[in-house]
Amino acid sequence: MRHMRFTEILRSGWLVAALIPASFAVAQTPPTPAPPQAPDGAGAVSGMSTMGGNSTGAAAKPVYDEQHRPITAGGFVTTGPVVFSDISKSSGIGAWTHVMGTPAKKYILDADGSGVGLIDFDNDGWLDIYLVNGSTFDALDGKQTPPHAALFHNNHDGTFTDVAAKAGVTNDRWGFGVAVGDFDNDGWPDLVVTNYGKNRLYRNNHDGTFTDVAEKAGITLGNWSAGATWGDYDGDGRLDLFISGYIHFDRNHLPESGNKEVGYATCKFRGVVGMCGPRGLQGEPDHLFHNNGDGTFKDVSVKAGVNDPTNAYGFTSIFVDLNGDGKPDLLVANDSVASYLYINKGDGTFEDDSYVSGFAVNKDGREIASMGLGVGDYQNNGLLDIIDSDFSDDYKVLYHNDGDASFTDVSYRAGIAQASIPFLSWGDAFMDYDNDGLEDIFIANGHVYPDADEHDWGTTYAERPLLFHNLNGEKFEPVPPVLGTGLADVIPARGAAFGDLFNDGKIDVVINPIDGPAVLLRNVNPDKHHWVELKLVGGPKSPRDAICASVYMKVNGKTHREDVMSGGSYISSNDQRLHFGLGEATDPGTAEIHWPSGAKQMVKLPGVDRIYTITEGVGITGALCGGKPCEAEGTVAAPAEK
Repeated sequence: MRHMRFTEILRSGWLVAALIPASFAVAQTPPTPAPPQAPDGAGAVSGMSTMGGNSTGAAAKPVYDEQHRPITAGGFVTTGPVVFSDISKSSGIGAWTHVMGTPAKKYILDADGSGVGLIDFDNDGWLDIYLVNGSTFDALDGKQTPPHAALFHNNHDGTFTDVAAKAGVTNDRWGFGVAVGDFDNDGWPDLVVTNYGKNRLYRNNHDGTFTDVAEKAGITLGNWSAGATWGDYDGDGRLDLFISGYIHFDRNHLPESGNKEVGYATCKFRGVVGMCGPRGLQGEPDHLFHNNGDGTFKDVSVKAGVNDPTNAYGFTSIFVDLNGDGKPDLLVANDSVASYLYINKGDGTFEDDSYVSGFAVNKDGREIASMGLGVGDYQNNGLLDIIDSDFSDDYKVLYHNDGDASFTDVSYRAGIAQASIPFLSWGDAFMDYDNDGLEDIFIANGHVYPDADEHDWGTTYAERPLLFHNLNGEKFEPVPPVLGTGLADVIPARGAAFGDLFNDGKIDVVINPIDGPAVLLRNVNPDKHHWVELKLVGGPKSPRDAICASVYMKVNGKTHREDVMSGGSYISSNDQRLHFGLGEATDPGTAEIHWPSGAKQMVKLPGVDRIYTITEGVGITGALCGGKPCEAEGTVAAPAEK
């Protein structure tokens, strides 16, 4: 079956290449034909054949609302379901502002924005917020104070206080991604922050402060790192680290339209000269770092088979078990070239199944400008599906897992394709916003070209988010943006992270817009559905934070699956507590936990609307009700079994 899928992709990708618009790309796997010259106004960047710009669809017909506003900043309604309330100002996080490059966005380094990490850094049971900041050339040269990252401590009352300076995590470098993981298994979450320049590894000191140990750890690298993800790929009980490389950006040889660094090509989007890249620029390799258990890491990228020899433009990456064999596989969203899916072979190496799986390209055999990845089981069949955000003039891709980590692009069939075409998308996730037991889709949007508002493209620089409601696992429908609510926020979004910030069983969204104040969308959906959340604690043979554990729960005759992940969305890190919407069910049933160690454990959950802590081999070791400790009476836990 997988061989037949590979043949179909070759047929749809290679043989149809001559028929697709000139701005599209041919898959960059050997042999790699040079893309044809793109005419002005077609899809992405035109000029010499070596400058492909962004891989995207043909220039789409503009879409306007009744007031002739581009749909990306319009289409509002006055009445409808109120899902999110923007509490950025009242919460305190709106006082912090992201900065990246210059407003003109002359270079691609200026335009891609940064991620968000949700982390309970002080282990008080409440999620805190880490916001990565960018920088400027003047700041790097010591001519101005560098922009600081923020660490917002959750005050348990709907407000947050920035403690980044006290905690020692301001970064003060040109920041991009963040991933949360307890790499030293001491029970306290640590942070890796990827940068243009040296990366950071902030080890948690257990007292509200962190120490940067990246130099000793050996993971600093030095050019442009983007996404990061933690996962125990070799089953030794310690978290390993994957970092995707984006573009090799040389300040002494800046890529500008028409200059030598871009082969004298003219870099255009829809006929307008702008920033160059990513295609046509030199990429950065990816890196897999094995955890040695002594605070150091070893680069095993080549040995493991994930070193990215073509230097693709890597953004978001996620370790997650896609084929259900108990070993974490690896997803890498690549911008404008084929994306990667690596299957873990269980011997310390990975098999590149990018094309065989159907994940490398979309249903047309065409590469997309992948930015963010959301992973979840939207059909409640125990199989993990993928939502892949990408550029404007292209639909956002929903990959359905057909089993054995084989994927089919069902975007049009599922109803998310057409509505998403005008939007340029970044952070994304499967999230059950109304706790009806079905995972919905949230996508944060914002363009990269500041002058998008000045042209008749049907799109804007600042854009509203998209929320798609899951209809019985078969189709999705857009949730209308009600004026005055979070879905009507028009912002140049980039990173987004998803989690229960108020311990009320509802998933909230934190967005890091480029060059703007942080945004917190509180979930205020009026549903009265039930839910449970699980915080997993690994045993001696698993990572302490149980990253890459899978949990299956049968509710109302359907199997819900959730996985502990680090990384995802757009170079961000979500709440690692697992959230299960239960609908009207008052009995949450039994959780079947597949631990990273290979052990399986059944734990009966005694009640709904609680956040349970479950320890491997023990069972329920704590519970929160309304954000406060509650009794976990009636706990029934079976011992872990191999």
